[in-house]
Amino acid sequence: MTLDELVAGQMARIISVHGEGPFVQRLMAMGLLEGADVAMTRKAIGGDPIEVELMGYRLSLRRDEARRIQVVPADA
Repeated sequence: MTLDELVAGQMARIISVHGEGPFVQRLMAMGLLEGADVAMTRKAIGGDPIEVELMGYRLSLRRDEARRIQVVPADA
């Protein structure tokens, strides 16, 4: 499952981030690391952008960025 598939209020753990170069480095610098817990806060109408909470702060991502982040739901 990818980060953009979570519903509001759902918790998950990041298992991998797909991509390479500056894009992945930027995501990692924002705290989107393997093993990090993340919660879906909300989605805009149409699903883009999305807002997630991790490490005590909220972060907005484009849907195509969130699709590169594989997660496992916390309730799984």
